[in-house]
Amino acid sequence: MATGIKDKVAIVGMGCTRFGERWDASAEDLMVEAFIEAVEDAGIEPKEIEGAWLGTCFEEIHVGKSGIPLSQTLKLQNIPVTRVENFCATGTEAFRAAAYAVASGACRIALALGVEKLKDTGYGGLPDFGTVMGTLNRFILPNFTAPGGFALMATRYFAKYNISPEEGKMALAKISCKSHRCGALNPKAHLRKEITEEQVLKAPIIAWPLGLFDCCGVSDGAAAAIITTPDVARGLRKDFVKVKALQVACTSGEEMFTQNWDGTYLKTTTQAAIRAYQEADVKNPREELSLIEVHDCFSITELVTYEDLQISERGKAIRDINDGFFELTGNIPCQSDGGLKCFGHPIGASGLRMIYEVYKQLQHKAGERQIQDPHLGLTHNLGGIPSFSVCSIAIFGI
Repeated sequence: MATGIKDKVAIVGMGCTRFGERWDASAEDLMVEAFIEAVEDAGIEPKEIEGAWLGTCFEEIHVGKSGIPLSQTLKLQNIPVTRVENFCATGTEAFRAAAYAVASGACRIALALGVEKLKDTGYGGLPDFGTVMGTLNRFILPNFTAPGGFALMATRYFAKYNISPEEGKMALAKISCKSHRCGALNPKAHLRKEITEEQVLKAPIIAWPLGLFDCCGVSDGAAAAIITTPDVARGLRKDFVKVKALQVACTSGEEMFTQNWDGTYLKTTTQAAIRAYQEADVKNPREELSLIEVHDCFSITELVTYEDLQISERGKAIRDINDGFFELTGNIPCQSDGGLKCFGHPIGASGLRMIYEVYKQLQHKAGERQIQDPHLGLTHNLGGIPSFSVCSIAIFGI
């Protein structure tokens, strides 16, 4: 029986660029920016890296689908470099591949790096999903949009749990305001202004009930991680961070093509969380987790994820939101760095950006947004749409 990789892999260095409209930088510039911070943080030389994984989603950014853009840009000569992509969960997939290489003994030190230059594609939102989803989008869902899909989840959730539109919208507004309060404290965030609930409620509607401030933005960015074994890590630094669990769940199509799903939760998140907790030996996530970074592409995504992660009871997440459970000073701070809401979502980088925040928090190096005595952090990186998704969940500790 598989036992997982708990405590077999450690992060010894990480880097993260400032996210935003980085017209001043190419994708290669962003790779270098994140990489330099990561190797300096780890205290290693680039020549010590024995394998690397590049996470990027839209191939317009790089020539072809190989890992060569990473090896060429960072001058990683004659080592294995592989490009990975798994929708919006791409960043965590790059990390997972590097972690498995270290856990298996194939690499002593490995690199995971995610990057995306969405602003250069010329789209106001994500580029044409036909380029990613192919036939599924062009012929089965020709008019589908990401905001529309998650808006359907919101209305179905409100209906199932008898939540009034006013109560539901207010809960979503509280989520967005919470993230902006954290993002305002983070110099690497794209959007660094606090907002009010009134602003959220009066903002233009994108897909009801989701307004402008319920949706994450479009930005450029990169993040990187240097990964090794705990034995090697001890010789590099004292405050390395251990990987406690890494789990991924992909849809089989059941949600979209059968009637076995009611649209109020993510099956992939639910299953990935169950397996991650088993691997990390977490019995009660509501009591044991110190912080979480979730894939808040939309405010409703964050709300249902509270329940999918077994932190809030089904249908009761709004109660925890109103009680401040997920605030920076709450029981389990969520999006202590501002989340996708304040960073935007350069797809290949987002998963690693989440890990970067947990890494800094566990080291007590998060500055003004530092939470008190963190010991176990979780990242949730979701790809696709509610009815057609992939979810990566990682858990980290000291």
